Amino acid sequence: MSRGLPHNVKQCLEKSRDCALLAIETYNKPAIKFRSGGYVVLMVISWTSLFHSIFYRDKIKPYRRKKGSQRFETKEGDYCYWSLEECLQEYFKSDTQNPIRKNLEFFIPLRNKIEHKSLPQIDPDLFAECQAMLLNYDKILEKEFGLDFCIRESLSFSLQLFPSSENLSAAIKSNPDAKKVKAFIEKYRSTLTTDILESGQYSFKAFLLQVANHQSADALPIQFIKYDQLTDEEKENVSKFAVLVKEKEKPVSGKDLLLPSKVVKLVQKGLGNPKVDRNGIKKDKFNADTHTRCWKKYNVRPNNGAANPSTTDPRYCIYDEPSGQYRYTKTWVTLLTEKMNIEDEYKSLFK
Repeated sequence: MSRGLPHNVKQCLEKSRDCALLAIETYNKPAIKFRSGGYVVLMVISWTSLFHSIFYRDKIKPYRRKKGSQRFETKEGDYCYWSLEECLQEYFKSDTQNPIRKNLEFFIPLRNKIEHKSLPQIDPDLFAECQAMLLNYDKILEKEFGLDFCIRESLSFSLQLFPSSENLSAAIKSNPDAKKVKAFIEKYRSTLTTDILESGQYSFKAFLLQVANHQSADALPIQFIKYDQLTDEEKENVSKFAVLVKEKEKPVSGKDLLLPSKVVKLVQKGLGNPKVDRNGIKKDKFNADTHTRCWKKYNVRPNNGAANPSTTDPRYCIYDEPSGQYRYTKTWVTLLTEKMNIEDEYKSLFK
């Protein structure tokens, strides 16, 4: 299969595919508790080796150069290879908002946080990004080297039990390490645009609907169909099915909605907790005053005392009549974090 490829390309490619298969095997073993940790570590190695094989093929040496010199950096007689982060910079170049790149940039610091810890509680929260990481890998393999190099034919659908009911929020109550990881995950996701968050290349999400057995004995038990290839009618039916398979929950007033103070805290944190000088006083860049200016600028709710307070933009804000308060969505936090990272957009609030 790899006949005709230069030796260094072939070597990196074989290592990459082996690491990917080992990562999948580790993740799918029922007795393994270091599931996400082992998977992420191995997949980072796999992706890095894949990029090295691409660069070798394209006559690009993936080695670090000494500062101020054209000579390559060495350590104990070996070249210092590009890390995954450096590979992303070379491969995607100025395409900083590519969802495949954003998915991998999520795992680089996460790998450093979890490789020396055992946090099985984070598995359900990471599944969507882990699955996308694998699908993207096979996609790039096919794009760069052809269908024969893909690993999809070597895999079967993993047998699953119902997932654990414990999620990351529950885990932090008894595990301080999990609390730090949760903070990182929330901070990273809050910096992403809505388009990237909803992209299947950043985070893969699906639901399974159990149906009656097909009449044909040759029918596949499980088939994956891309959502964006469905007709409008089929998409509507899928949405109806998705509602049907959701667990019935007891109604909770204001669930997933945020008070202004929480919005301010999340956006300021998502921006990296920067400070600005206001009349000689250091203040948080994003504070209650900034938030008020934002909802006025983007017209997401009426002013206080409006005759019809419910005329909000429901994507970002909902009026809670019993309490007389405005509450905000997580999409609003994402939008603000994105907008306030643009300096001209931030300055326009004070013109």
